[in-house]
Amino acid sequence: MVLTDSEEKYIKKELGREPNSLEYGMLDIMFSEHCSYKSSRPVLRLFPTEGEKIILGPGDDAGLVEITDELALAVGIESHNHPSAIEPYGGAGTGIGGILRDIISMGAMPIALLDSLRFGYLQDQKSRYLFEHVVKGISDYGNRVGIPTVGGEVEFDDNFQLNPLVNVMCAGLVAKKDIVRGIAPDVGDLFLLMGGRTGRDGIHGVTFASEELTTSSEIEDRPAVQIGDPFTKKMVLEASLEIMEQIPVSGVKDLGGGGLTCCISELAAKCNNGAQVDLGAIPLREKGMTPYEIMLSESQERMVFVIKPSQVEAVMEICEKYELPAAVVGEVTSTRQMVVKDAGEIIADLPAHLLADPPVVERKAQKIEKNHEEVEVEHPPAEEALLKILSSQNIASKRWVYRQYDHEVQIRTIVKPGDDAAVLRVDEETAVALSVDCNSIHTKLDPYHGGAGSLAEALRNVVSMGATPRCVVDCLNFGNPEKPEVFWQFSQCVQGMADLARKFNTPVISGNVSFYNETEGVTVNPSPVVGVVGVVKIPHIRTMEFKNEGDKIIVLGNTYPELEGSEYHRNIHKLVQGDAPKIRMDDELKSAESILELLNSNLAPAITAIHDCSAGGIGIALSEMALKSGIGAEVDLNKAPGNKATEFETLLSESHGRYIITVTPDKVEEVLDKIKVPAAAVGEVKGDKLVIKNLLDLDVDKLQRAYHGVIEEFMA
Repeated sequence: MVLTDSEEKYIKKELGREPNSLEYGMLDIMFSEHCSYKSSRPVLRLFPTEGEKIILGPGDDAGLVEITDELALAVGIESHNHPSAIEPYGGAGTGIGGILRDIISMGAMPIALLDSLRFGYLQDQKSRYLFEHVVKGISDYGNRVGIPTVGGEVEFDDNFQLNPLVNVMCAGLVAKKDIVRGIAPDVGDLFLLMGGRTGRDGIHGVTFASEELTTSSEIEDRPAVQIGDPFTKKMVLEASLEIMEQIPVSGVKDLGGGGLTCCISELAAKCNNGAQVDLGAIPLREKGMTPYEIMLSESQERMVFVIKPSQVEAVMEICEKYELPAAVVGEVTSTRQMVVKDAGEIIADLPAHLLADPPVVERKAQKIEKNHEEVEVEHPPAEEALLKILSSQNIASKRWVYRQYDHEVQIRTIVKPGDDAAVLRVDEETAVALSVDCNSIHTKLDPYHGGAGSLAEALRNVVSMGATPRCVVDCLNFGNPEKPEVFWQFSQCVQGMADLARKFNTPVISGNVSFYNETEGVTVNPSPVVGVVGVVKIPHIRTMEFKNEGDKIIVLGNTYPELEGSEYHRNIHKLVQGDAPKIRMDDELKSAESILELLNSNLAPAITAIHDCSAGGIGIALSEMALKSGIGAEVDLNKAPGNKATEFETLLSESHGRYIITVTPDKVEEVLDKIKVPAAAVGEVKGDKLVIKNLLDLDVDKLQRAYHGVIEEFMA
């Protein structure tokens, strides 16, 4: 049980009695970190959550943002870290299933999945096993349900060897008039449970997710991992959307973490109502299940609809059409109590608000003092450094991953995996750009600038596609919040992200916090995974590859001597030390505004390619532009903005706020005049070599050989 002594005292005081064993079990899961957000809630209030285009912020299964006058996008993100460490195929698959249900719960049709993954280096056999089966779990589930996986990112580091991170983002379209909420507003309405039957899998899943892993977790905690069924999920998806299309339901909620206890108590508590649940009406997969098992089970593919008694027959007919078990399992009451009955006998009677809104815990935060002893590095030849970084597991092509995903199902995908962001068509004029990003090394070195920087990179990725950022979702992966140093990291990270989100007017509309990512005393690097949604008119879409020989190359934004925390330091020198690159928020915003204003001006046709600078800096960004086009470039980095960095630092520094664009030769001066930050023409697109004056001269074919096949070699 995860209840602390003080929580038990609080519960007994609220109830005026000792809970019975079933009630203790229900309270235990609802007071878990995973369900209650008891440590993170005070800090999460720092985020801006409202804005002009925001329809619904945090608090429901997903957030909602306006895309067109008629359409909204439902967006959510979830972690499935602990289950994926124990059972990677099933853990990753049920992560996909859970986030799909969150989107369906808003009345939306899921249109895209993106994944953010972290593993140990592939030289390690266990890491290869986890990587292979997580990717296959995501692939099989998404492909079978018919939702395209259109983007994501993967990081490899020894730090994640024992505790991989598996985060999944999903977006879905819904007509604004058809939005549904996770509420039970009307007394007398009925709770109709449909989908998969309730079994013994996933019991204590949320408490398992709220504890550190150990070497024995793989055996002891396996029953806490849910069993996914993508075929049933496909039926649930189709049936749910048909029910919501034909019947004006009062509310909908999926059964994820916490099962029936969480779902029904939250539906009722949001409207200051109560609920009565009839245990005997619940369709079961296994005989002999106890009330404790039924109320705590986290079996997958289940949804609860809140409907009028007169609507039951129509809903049941749709469920029968899809051959899905369904039953009325309770009703909305005015008592504000959640009552569970078995054969007419009350076996649990708890205030709904006590379950759905446990008290917060005020954690202590203690700043981590830095070790100022740093190793001096000697730079190798630039060609050698660039090729080695290009072939590092973190930079090299991720084609091995995304070729397993069907990214074209639903035929919306305009820009496919491998660019800065995915772009999907919404209608004939409008598309959405979706990106997910994180920099755990920067966040470890400086939680404030690392958190803000992770958001900045996701914003730049969306802007690089020509899209205006509209909102943010996040999945915050940290260690044990009871440790003051970990909670300080978390608080600083959220503050940095909140400050930049406010600067860009991109509210945080949904998210997830995953604490206790620790195994045998090893705490994962703080990993704020950030998803950004942008909106773009289809003619404004741009991609990163060079288009035409003779186009001029412009760098926007200053480069600073910020090699610490870079992929260069980690890969070449095996170092993580010093300070993370600083976020200069005004410059970051002005760079993005410059790109978007150019695309909205009469100069738009002159802008032929856009790519942001992030991991690996200008050197890797130029290499990727050449790789994807097969065309070379000649560049002089002495001309790049910023006079504090050496040529080598300018090549590989990971300073924020920078973009590379290519421009037709006749419009260079006009474009430069429009840019609000330091910018300069540094070269042109030409030939079949990447030539950077004084630093390197490499055939594009040689770049290709370094970049491709790295992961495939490990996974053969």
